[in-house]
Amino acid sequence: MNTTDGHPKVFGVGLNKTGTTTFAECGKILGLRCTSVNRELLEDFVLRNDFTRIKEKVSQFDLFEDWPWPLLYKELDQMFPESKFILTVRKSEDVWFESLRKHSMRTHPRKHCRKLAYGFNYPEKREREHKEFYRRHNDNVREYFKDRSGDFIELCWENGDGFEKLCNFLDCNVPDDPLPNANKAVNLQPKKSWLLMNRVLSFMSH
Repeated sequence: MNTTDGHPKVFGVGLNKTGTTTFAECGKILGLRCTSVNRELLEDFVLRNDFTRIKEKVSQFDLFEDWPWPLLYKELDQMFPESKFILTVRKSEDVWFESLRKHSMRTHPRKHCRKLAYGFNYPEKREREHKEFYRRHNDNVREYFKDRSGDFIELCWENGDGFEKLCNFLDCNVPDDPLPNANKAVNLQPKKSWLLMNRVLSFMSH
């Protein structure tokens, strides 16, 4: 069985800004080794279709969230059988897009994953394209894993999903801890220069 310390691999396949940080914090509470966004691995997949470092990273951890993992669910399913896949979503695509838009203003103007993942440097002026991407991704994941309830689950923290649903899926004990409210937008303190540069670049983007 494909495990680390007896745990199946747990891949978060929800797009960024869908509660992926909360998902990772839940994993840590459950004792899983978690890893988050990795731009180099995203480049390996998008630009080179190279899985060498991706496989190495998977061997070192139990739970995976943020980029590049949402884009790799088909390949991961083939390479690591018996894994678990969790699609995190927001309560609406409008809420997701607004969260993504605000986040784009707080992150480094150059060191981000948006161009690689979505095809655009900024969500500004590209609301339709990003919402279509969100809907298409979620629908494709649901279609791919349909009739595989043992391998796949969908979670929306905003709609009340929590440890009980997650732990029943992972077949582990429900902890006494409350569901962590991990919000990167609240915790992230961007540099003023980033905010200014992002506003300028987003205004100039096409």
